[in-house]
Amino acid sequence: MSLYIGVMSGTSLDGLDIALIEQDHSPRLLATLYRPMPETLRSDLLALCAPGENELARAAIAEQRWVEIAAQGIDELLKQQNLTAQQIRAIGSHGQTVRHEPARGFTIQIGNPALLAELTGICVVADFRRRDVAAGGQGAPLVPAFHQSLFADGEHQVAVLNVGGFSNLSLLDPNGEVLGFDSGPGNVLLDAWIHHCQGLNYDRDGAWAATGTVHPSLLSRLLSDPFFATAGPKSTGRELFNLDWLLGHLQALPAIAGEDVQATLVELTARSITSALRTAQAHTDVLLVCGGGAHNTCLMQRLSALMQGADVRSTAAQGIDPDWVEAMAFAWLAHCALEGIPGNRPSVTGAAGLRILGAIYPA
Repeated sequence: MSLYIGVMSGTSLDGLDIALIEQDHSPRLLATLYRPMPETLRSDLLALCAPGENELARAAIAEQRWVEIAAQGIDELLKQQNLTAQQIRAIGSHGQTVRHEPARGFTIQIGNPALLAELTGICVVADFRRRDVAAGGQGAPLVPAFHQSLFADGEHQVAVLNVGGFSNLSLLDPNGEVLGFDSGPGNVLLDAWIHHCQGLNYDRDGAWAATGTVHPSLLSRLLSDPFFATAGPKSTGRELFNLDWLLGHLQALPAIAGEDVQATLVELTARSITSALRTAQAHTDVLLVCGGGAHNTCLMQRLSALMQGADVRSTAAQGIDPDWVEAMAFAWLAHCALEGIPGNRPSVTGAAGLRILGAIYPA
């Protein structure tokens, strides 16, 4: 039995999720801690997702600040649990994605794992995605193998949906096969639009979207993007789906009320997920939802309506809080790296084969 810590900071840039797990035959969540992202750092990280001046220095400074927050959170979590650094086998740190372009052969997550090892005194495993990309894969999603270890039941066609900034699906067949891919935007456009209109970072519970009406012409334009017509393996990021992409479509139409745009973006997320799921796994018995999108009541209602015949529910119904699944996954991937267990699935990412993921920075 070993203890691991996972640190996850997603494309929503809202904060750092830190999870402590016990790894024996299967992972078990022991404790969690959330550190909100300071607004100045959030703005700096978001700016790094697009070309700009002096990027290398800005990225180096931003990742130092990111690591300091992560290290402080880890120290606080250990104190809360009466644990020492020596009792933790490793930290699995996802880092912060600032570019993801596997078609051009690269993905970049910043997070200075060497500094994190120095500040915590704990072995750090990081840079999980680039080995898969080097092997010809998408580098994402990396969670399907973890989802399989947690949620496959051997009887039902199960799909696990993670809705963070982007949405990714894990398809778990009773025979042990696993597929997965990014289906498109999750919260990224919803967050960008409400920030553009109201200065808020997210639409709590989908409340603003619920006041609007889906605009058919806008929805049709958004769904016409070639990404949605491609089959997996596939992944995406802010390089494609961003505020400018949305504004470009809006400029081609008469003025639309802000809440109607938000309602249409919820429908875009729901339809792109369910269409991709129906295509890849024609019959789904159970759809388990995790990530921030699991709290969006409007989105969950649309998923349930579009997935008639399937049991759509949060992973909380399986005893795992939807907010902590991804952080747990990177703690588990650290375990896999240290044990020499491949962490990718070629059927998911399209890599040339199974690969051990992550670079190891000893304490």
